[in-house]
Amino acid sequence: MADRAIPGVAAIGHVGVLGWISGLTVKERRTFSACVGGWALDAMDVQMYSFVIPTLIATWGITRGQAGALGTAALLASAAGGWLAGWVADRYGRVRTLQVAIAWFAVFTFLSGVAQNYQQLFLVRALLGIGFGGEWAAGAVLLGEVMRPEHRGKALGFMQAGWAVGWGTAAILYALFFSIMPAAVAWRVLFLVGILPALLVLYVRRYVEEPEVYLKSRADLEVRGDHPSFLEIFRPPLLRITVLGGLMGTGAQGGYYAVTTWLPTFLRTERKLSVLDSAGYLAVSIAGAFCGYLSGGILADKIGRRLTFLVFAIGAGAIALIYTSIPFGDGAMLVLGFPLGFFASGVFSAMGPFFTEQFPTRVRGVGQGFAYNVGRATGSLFPTLVGVLSVRMALGHAIGIFAGLAYATMAVAAFLLPETRGKTLAP
Repeated sequence: MADRAIPGVAAIGHVGVLGWISGLTVKERRTFSACVGGWALDAMDVQMYSFVIPTLIATWGITRGQAGALGTAALLASAAGGWLAGWVADRYGRVRTLQVAIAWFAVFTFLSGVAQNYQQLFLVRALLGIGFGGEWAAGAVLLGEVMRPEHRGKALGFMQAGWAVGWGTAAILYALFFSIMPAAVAWRVLFLVGILPALLVLYVRRYVEEPEVYLKSRADLEVRGDHPSFLEIFRPPLLRITVLGGLMGTGAQGGYYAVTTWLPTFLRTERKLSVLDSAGYLAVSIAGAFCGYLSGGILADKIGRRLTFLVFAIGAGAIALIYTSIPFGDGAMLVLGFPLGFFASGVFSAMGPFFTEQFPTRVRGVGQGFAYNVGRATGSLFPTLVGVLSVRMALGHAIGIFAGLAYATMAVAAFLLPETRGKTLAP
């Protein structure tokens, strides 16, 4: 089965990195557009919070630990949301679940902008997390099932690249609003525009169809009167994949959120950069993230999922420690922002295709949703731990310590995982 991936890989060299997109069928292209767009808009809404942390600390008088807890609340809830959405996607359909998740996170991002105190914002961010986790769970399994094996890694890598687009959009809006409005108003406006992603639901509802492999699986289950349990992924032979996948997700997301949640604050408070200056540094990191996502997807199809995990985990851990712990000049910091974003983001590109290929169709949604999002749940503790530890040491050192530990965990789990490149999905 692995040899089916070779034509797609060879095609890259002839038609360019993105040339394979032109060969997609109408169904593949529509699904691809919806999933990439959904993840980009999800990223925009979620990443807005990282930019308003300094303002909330200054205007509401909250501590760094409390600020980290707000980020953790959304991530913890996203784990439950991803698991739940995976189960719903298996039972009621991938497309319908995706629509609900997009509308959910858009509404609660908007409500974040009208919160009147810390407690209200904590509740709203936690509820937002349910849609945040659900969007990836539904979108990744939908795209993974629709795409052909030779393009699955690239397509899901491109979907992950949508995160960098959304992150960049949030950075642009942040720089714009905070430059023309008082900070006490700008942070609210930033959240209020987060309602716009709800418009994508109209496109998904009209143009995106359920994957054929899922429809056939559902039909077969109905004939047999079989209703898979969401606990099936905790029994052999899937238990090992579930556990190792959760550990790998913990490392990848713990490291990522330890860095990205606190990066704007690190640049503003320890590097003494202004809003516009820090936005420039973030732009370099975001550009690196976009390239990392695309490269990770291409490598996942070319050298395999497992080796791709190892390459990016080692690179991410090393560059995170260097970036946050060594006192480089501003010019070197600017340059290092690119590999920081590249490796920290590229670790995710192979996860979608890997989980899609590991779990059978009957429980693919719940298995993929759980394995990815349990990592998000445990990884979500890292922003809070960074905030607490930064009371005793420099914020940059706290970020570097937790990022290094996280990526070491990911590398070990990846080493123990089997290879699945080129696998054809069965009902």
